[in-house]
Amino acid sequence: MSTFNAETADNLEDIEKQFAVVAVEQAETYWGLISKVPGSKLRLTKYDDEIYETFMEHFPEYRDIERVARFQEEELKTKEAKERWRKFIGLFEKKIDDFNFGTLLRTDARQEYGQFTTCFVVRLQFYAFEIARNKHGLNDWAVGH
Repeated sequence: MSTFNAETADNLEDIEKQFAVVAVEQAETYWGLISKVPGSKLRLTKYDDEIYETFMEHFPEYRDIERVARFQEEELKTKEAKERWRKFIGLFEKKIDDFNFGTLLRTDARQEYGQFTTCFVVRLQFYAFEIARNKHGLNDWAVGH
């Protein structure tokens, strides 16, 4: 029996669909949560404070609240950005379950999930942005929407 190697495996349509379904379900669950409870009152993990502080250390540009609220997907995809994220993510891989699992992140905290306001990221990137957004009350508007 051979072992599965994701690097050399064909992109199997059914596997991709399953990943997409899980990512959409997670997004729907998160939206359901922040539309009922102000984000500023939520904790997403027991490591929220550590994730936030480390995010701000590694990505000081996101101390600018406006950059946390709204960013361009391309900011996360450059070669330099990918390397910076890889180092950040590595700090939490033993602490956060499914730290590198694909999930959806809104590129604009003032918008719901949508075709033009959502990008695909790994879970730790989602946590970094959404914990920062919640700490600054950027998701509180969603209650009741």
